[in-house]
Amino acid sequence: MSKIDQTTQLIREAKRGDREASERLVKENSGLIWSVARRFFGRGVEADDLYQLGCLGFLKAIEGYDESYGTRFSTYAVPKIGGEIRRFLRDDGSIKVSRSIKERANAIRHARERLNQQLGREPLLSELAEETGFTPEDIATAETATETPDSLQRENSEGGFTLESALGVDGMEDDVVESIALREAISMLSEKEQMLILLRFYRGMTQDKTAKVLGVSQVQVSRMEKKAIEFLRKAIA
Repeated sequence: MSKIDQTTQLIREAKRGDREASERLVKENSGLIWSVARRFFGRGVEADDLYQLGCLGFLKAIEGYDESYGTRFSTYAVPKIGGEIRRFLRDDGSIKVSRSIKERANAIRHARERLNQQLGREPLLSELAEETGFTPEDIATAETATETPDSLQRENSEGGFTLESALGVDGMEDDVVESIALREAISMLSEKEQMLILLRFYRGMTQDKTAKVLGVSQVQVSRMEKKAIEFLRKAIA
């Protein structure tokens, strides 16, 4: 039996209430849980507590996983793990973290406006990073974290294409927007893919303009977009 088949069998047993199967799944996936928990280090919560929260999210992923979706369990579990940790930080003392992210996003916005005036165009990601001192990943994370939920239905400038329609979740905005899974799924993308999603669907830019900001070709943007959308579609399925 392959590793994937073994995991699937354990999930079935765990969903039937087999505690040993659940414990084995947690043990075998501790590396995955830690990898997600590490993203939240330095936010005033002990590492072991973050791991335990991650375990809780992992167990919830077991309960909610449906193998008929055709999505790998790990792909489904990661947003659930991160979501449980984020929920705790949000509800139990993340005011400082939230303020920090908002302040970073404000600094980025002001820098973007300054560069826009100076250059007469949307600044390149590299220029924005140099101006603010933030890494491209910091910029993508801060800006996507502070965007409003209506972004799923915001049309870009190429035929009214929305992130909601791209993900195949038309009419399900209440479920998806309010779910932390999408945010988590976006955070799992590479920094360029995160910025691409931000520019294309949160800011409504064309592929050509997005390519100029990212410093890549329009063809590369098209390929990256298809790859990112496919990943997000599977992650929130």
